[in-house]
Amino acid sequence: MSAFSDALSVTTTGLRAQATRLRVLSENIANADTPGYRRKTMPFELQRVDQGVVGVQPGRVRLDQSELERIHDPSHPMANEEGFYEGSNVQLIIEIADAREAQRSYEANLKMFEQTRQMSSGLMDLLRK
Repeated sequence: MSAFSDALSVTTTGLRAQATRLRVLSENIANADTPGYRRKTMPFELQRVDQGVVGVQPGRVRLDQSELERIHDPSHPMANEEGFYEGSNVQLIIEIADAREAQRSYEANLKMFEQTRQMSSGLMDLLRK
């Protein structure tokens, strides 16, 4: 029965990590047009769940240090003397692709969780007979 609880623990860590990743990606998408906004990135780190069982956990959120987009709009309140201001470094195509990947990974973890739970329930039914 331990293998079932280990599998459930690992899939649970995957669900939590992907949910956190989706939150970070949605913040990036929401702030794509915010001047001076730096894209947030979040790596995954290995996490020991039980004896010898390893899962994942969200790492520390970091700011992308790539250059901010330089936008020419002399009428913008944040524009300098030359008419430029710094936009964000968020690229919507990348964020949407990452969000789709995170969503699919979340769904795969959820499917694995459900299958493990069904297998555990089936085993209990067999043992009762």
